[in-house]
Amino acid sequence: MKPVLVTGAAGFIGYHLSERLMREGRTVIGYDCLSDYYSVELKQARVKKLQEKSGFTFVKAELEDAATMDALFKEHQFDLVYNLAAQAGVRYSLENPQAYVSANLEGFVNVLECCRHNKTGHLVFASSSSVYGAGTAMPFSVHQNVDHPLSVYAASKKANELFAHSYAHLYRLPVTGLRFFTVYGPWGRPDMMMFLFTKAILEGRPIDVFNNGLMQRDFTYVDDIVESLYRVGLRVPGPNPNWDSLAPDPATSNAPYQIYNIGNHSPAKLLDVIAILEQELGQTATKNMLPMQPGDVPATFADVEDLARDVDFAPRTPIEVGVKRFVEWYREYYRV
Repeated sequence: MKPVLVTGAAGFIGYHLSERLMREGRTVIGYDCLSDYYSVELKQARVKKLQEKSGFTFVKAELEDAATMDALFKEHQFDLVYNLAAQAGVRYSLENPQAYVSANLEGFVNVLECCRHNKTGHLVFASSSSVYGAGTAMPFSVHQNVDHPLSVYAASKKANELFAHSYAHLYRLPVTGLRFFTVYGPWGRPDMMMFLFTKAILEGRPIDVFNNGLMQRDFTYVDDIVESLYRVGLRVPGPNPNWDSLAPDPATSNAPYQIYNIGNHSPAKLLDVIAILEQELGQTATKNMLPMQPGDVPATFADVEDLARDVDFAPRTPIEVGVKRFVEWYREYYRV
């Protein structure tokens, strides 16, 4: 059996997916540039854990490195590729938009080109719930129009979906895009709320609570994300025989293209999540109540009906359970 390529393997979701694939007996080629957007040490620790298992090979390179990627595809002729590498972060995209053009556009096109020329059987790529942008109809459905992004990050993810559809149409490359909703859990990203708040509370520092705490997020536990990713990888999309060009469905196509939401379909109020975190940590947070930041949206809520129908699974980990597991990992890893 050919190895599976996981780009972003040193990242939060890529690390967990690589572990899962190896548990299923697959050999994994992990591709990551170990960028310094957040702690390189944490990324290196994830890679070290993966390398302790047989069946994992690590390649340190950027998505924009077309020569390295081309050579890798020619050598391994991947049947299944997961593209999880990206420049992440809504707020950082306001400061450094060029980074998103490089990694999320140029880099993604390199992946598409390699898949095209090496006849890859299925490309699964990370999109984001941020593509819903200015839309407020809840829950967010993959069948809604998503043409009003509110950040450069969101625009880059929408562009990924458009590029992927073009390749599905032109070259019949089967592609599946996954819109992740606020992922959290052990080995999580230090720039994300759960990690930031936990660190600040334990260090006795105040936490910045945007939109005066009125935000709602569809917090999705990482194990549920990985289960969805694994099952989606096994389901190669085909053209939708019922697709109508007079009333085009954004989630499918007459090309081998599919979009899914992956979220807990149970939005939680930010202040409620902070209260759960305080309970698990045994400490009360000092809160800086601040207005909503540019590029943010007040609420997210995933409709996962299509995902549940097609792969017989939908995320379901209660926020209380997920927060407890994250705090246990954080205390053990950082010895606090």
